[in-house]
Amino acid sequence: MKLLVTGGLGFIGSAVVRHFACLPDTAVLNVDKCTYAGNPASVACIKDKNYQHLAADIANADTMAQAFTDFKPDAVLHLAAESHVDRSIDGPIDFMQTNLMGTFTLLEAARSYWEQLAGVKKDEFRFIHVSTDEVFGSLSETGAFTESTAYEPSSPYSASKAGSDHLARAWQHTYGLPVIVTNCSNNYGPYQFPEKLIPLITLKGLAGETLPVYGKGDNVRDWLYVDDHVSALECVLRKGTPGETYNIGGQCELSNLEVVKTICSLLDAHQPNKSHEELIKFVTDRPGHDYRYAMDITKINQELGWQPTETFNSGIEKTVEWYIKNPVWWQAILDGSYQLERLGTG
Repeated sequence: MKLLVTGGLGFIGSAVVRHFACLPDTAVLNVDKCTYAGNPASVACIKDKNYQHLAADIANADTMAQAFTDFKPDAVLHLAAESHVDRSIDGPIDFMQTNLMGTFTLLEAARSYWEQLAGVKKDEFRFIHVSTDEVFGSLSETGAFTESTAYEPSSPYSASKAGSDHLARAWQHTYGLPVIVTNCSNNYGPYQFPEKLIPLITLKGLAGETLPVYGKGDNVRDWLYVDDHVSALECVLRKGTPGETYNIGGQCELSNLEVVKTICSLLDAHQPNKSHEELIKFVTDRPGHDYRYAMDITKINQELGWQPTETFNSGIEKTVEWYIKNPVWWQAILDGSYQLERLGTG
């Protein structure tokens, strides 16, 4: 299989690339323009001759058309996106350009390429559009998002992703392009850019700095270990039905404060002379902060046979241990583009 992955230097994308590039029957083209969150070090372990990186913007129509022509993919896993809610509050234009115009441009390049295929190649081509549970808005204390939940995005980020979801479905409905949409819950794991909650708290805790928690820390998320997400995407790629949507979640609902306290406990074991919970400080909440997300994964479980394998306790232990053991990876970030500062104040 020849797989075109967009955003393969990012957190989830690099996990996808590391997995598929090691499969004996798969060649991977990683299309990533190397934004602040795109890190070549995240795929430095890949030495396979069947892996290549194209430094390009998915919103560049000529370059995307040429990429399809030259590589001739059997499938696309589209993960390239601006993804941090806080950054979308401070500067939404990049989110509109990449998540909307970039997705549109990529869909058009894929359609033009697919329409020229014939026979089995055309029948088996797939375009997997990877999205988020944030497009659904916020839940109250009960219930969970299903594939039929109405969209109600509440941040510039989630609005841009909702728009890209609609584009992907429209290209399937209007042109017949074999698109599948996935919506995932909050990912965590190794190689995550430290602006996100879990690596941010981990690195600040290791440094003995204040651990900021938005509001009262009672916002709830469903936490999905990144390797579980990759296995779900592979399942969708190989067995999913074009035109369908699949929710992907970790079945691990926790409040932000519970997550932070769990990290503190793990850091206490690593630095036994400190009480990391004493570093917690509640700060002004994020503007428009959604209260709760939860995913119903019945469909992907029953139709495709997928379910997560990591509990939060096992996944977070692996994650914190990775950050402790890999300071070279994250210190290069802290020495350059990001120093764990607060974002998203508006």
